[in-house]
Amino acid sequence: MRPGTRGADAILRLLGRDWAGLAIALLPAAAGAWCVTLGTGWRVLGGVLCALALTLGLGSLRHLVQVARVRMRYPPPGRMVDVGGYRMHVLAEGDAGPRPTVVWMPGGHAGGYAMYRLHALARERTRSVLVDRPGSGWSDPGPFPRTTAAEAVELLTVLERAGETGPYVFVGHSFGGLLMANAARRRPDLTAGLVLLDPTPPDVVAFGPSLATLRHAARDQTALALRHLFGLHPLVPRGAAHVPEDPARVLAVIETRTKANCAAASILRELSPDGITRDGWQTVVHDGELGSLPLLLVAPRDLTGGDRIFDAVGDPAENARVRHFFLTVRERFLAASSASRRVYTPEGTGHDFPDRVPEFVVEVVGSLLDGHGRGAPDPF
Repeated sequence: MRPGTRGADAILRLLGRDWAGLAIALLPAAAGAWCVTLGTGWRVLGGVLCALALTLGLGSLRHLVQVARVRMRYPPPGRMVDVGGYRMHVLAEGDAGPRPTVVWMPGGHAGGYAMYRLHALARERTRSVLVDRPGSGWSDPGPFPRTTAAEAVELLTVLERAGETGPYVFVGHSFGGLLMANAARRRPDLTAGLVLLDPTPPDVVAFGPSLATLRHAARDQTALALRHLFGLHPLVPRGAAHVPEDPARVLAVIETRTKANCAAASILRELSPDGITRDGWQTVVHDGELGSLPLLLVAPRDLTGGDRIFDAVGDPAENARVRHFFLTVRERFLAASSASRRVYTPEGTGHDFPDRVPEFVVEVVGSLLDGHGRGAPDPF
C-alpha cells in the first residue's frame, strides 16, 4: 500500500466514527485558549478559534442526536452477522425450494436496502438476500482500505456465516456488478448464475475519457462525510415510524452516518486510472474466467440520458467516438463466460432501470432461475 493511501485511509477511518466531530472541535478550542493566554494582541484570534470550536461542537452534537434517533427509529430489519471482528447486515427472506437463492448488490457503495423493491418481488418466488457491505446500510465499518476484492470475500463469508447455503444467482448493478462478478469468480461452485445490470466496465476507468463524476467521486464522498459529521443534514424527528416508508428514503437516513461516506470514498478510489492500475488484477474478471457459468448482461440499448457524459468530454467532434466506446466496452463482460447472453432493457430506460422497471429485472432474473439445471436460459 502506498504511503499516501495509508494516510488517506487513516483519515477516513477517523471520520467514519460519528464522535470524531467532537474530537476535531477540540483542536481549535485548544488553539483558541492558548492564543488567549498570549496577551491582548492574540485574544481576537483566540476568540475566533473558540467560536469556531463551539460551532463545530454544536454541529457534532446535532449529528450524534441524529445517530441516536436513527438507531431507535430504524433498527436493522435483518440479522447482524459477525465476519471477524465486525458485523454485516443480512436480510434474507423467502423459500428457495428447488431454485437458487438470489443475492442482490446495488451500485455505488449503497447499502443492500437500495434494492429492496427487487427483493420484495423476488422473495415471492425464491429465497432473496440483501447484504450491506461494511460501512453501508446497517453494517459496521470494516477494515480500510475498502476494495472490491476484499468485499467479494466478505460477501461470501457473511453468506456462509448467516447460514445461507446456495447455490446463488448473484445480481449486481453498476459498481455492484464488479463485486458480484468477483464473488462468482472466487466461488464458481456456489454460483448458479450471474446477472449484471449495466455493470461498470473497468475499461471505462482505464481507457475512457476523463469524467468529473468518476474523477471526483472519492473526494465528494469525503466532503459529504464532513458535512454529515458536523450536522449538516435534516434531523430525524422524534418517535418511531408508524407507516411503511420508502426504502430509498430509509436508506438515505441510515447513511447519514459518516461510515457510509468514508467506506464509499475508500473503495471509489478504484475508479481512477491509478486505482485500476493498482487494484485491477483483483478487480477485473477476464475473458473466459467464468467458464460456462450462465451470465446475463442487462443494459439499455442506447445511452439514454447520456448527454451529460458527452458534455463532460467537451469536444463535440468526439461525441460519436465516445458514444461508440461506452456502448461497446461493457460488452466485454460477455466474454467472461461461454454461456453469456445479452438482454436489452425496455425502450426509454437508462442506467437507473432497476429502480424504474423492477418487475422487468425480476423477470429477467427469474428466467435464469427457471433455466437452472437445464442449460443456459434463453430470456426475452
